[in-house]
Amino acid sequence: MSTLADKVQRELIQAIENDQLVLPTLPEVALRVREAAEDPDVGIPTLAKVIGNDTALTARLIKVVNSPLLRTNREINDLQTAISRLGINYTCNLATGLAMEQMFQATTDVIDRKMREVWNKSTEIAAISHVLCRNFTRLPPDQATLAGLVHQIGVLPILTYAEEHGALLSDSISLNHVIDRIHPIVGERILRTWDFPEPIAAVPGHYSDFERDSARVDYVDIVQVATLQSYLGTTHPYTQMDWSQVRAFDKLGLNPDTLLRDDEDLSAAMDAAMSMLQ
Repeated sequence: MSTLADKVQRELIQAIENDQLVLPTLPEVALRVREAAEDPDVGIPTLAKVIGNDTALTARLIKVVNSPLLRTNREINDLQTAISRLGINYTCNLATGLAMEQMFQATTDVIDRKMREVWNKSTEIAAISHVLCRNFTRLPPDQATLAGLVHQIGVLPILTYAEEHGALLSDSISLNHVIDRIHPIVGERILRTWDFPEPIAAVPGHYSDFERDSARVDYVDIVQVATLQSYLGTTHPYTQMDWSQVRAFDKLGLNPDTLLRDDEDLSAAMDAAMSMLQ
């Protein structure tokens, strides 16, 4: 590791330990949606009113409900019907995850490109996670989607730090090294600060621990397998690993040598999920 990367890593870890790292806040619409979701008596009209204040998010949810993965025989054009079709919990989780995109904006072109890259990868992994969850577990797929969308949330404060420190910004190798090393720690800290439920809050900190094992399949396993699948056909170091040693495949009932893309139905579902989130 370069001297610069080592220095930045020490500074960031110290800032985390001293609670001095400025963590991002949830977008306002996501906060309002989560607040509404915590009310056991919340109804569809109330939730529609909360989400309806954000026209972009409203359009995204209507697009989702009309996607090949979820659509019915007739097209849905209004938010209340979309929420009714998705269900309140599904809507809240999806709205929270999609609202995260508002946070991936920067003031410099270099960081903006990096944020776009991170968000695009997150949506890809969220889509694969949705399909894995729906086909190989009994867990709610909307939570797997949310887990995929937020699994790299810890990259944001690191990129903010890089914007303020030109030396790191101009050294992409050191920047990537710092991101890989630190973002799981920061990401878990962020989700716990936001009071995300434990099964999702644990994902950023553990999805890249390929020696991890747990008593039963969880969202860490799903995002872990989705991450590995997302790099198939590339030269990423993950493709050089022995996937047969990754317990998450066993817990999902998957053979790591069998590629999901080889299954026409699963491949079509992943394409549909990807289209749904973009």
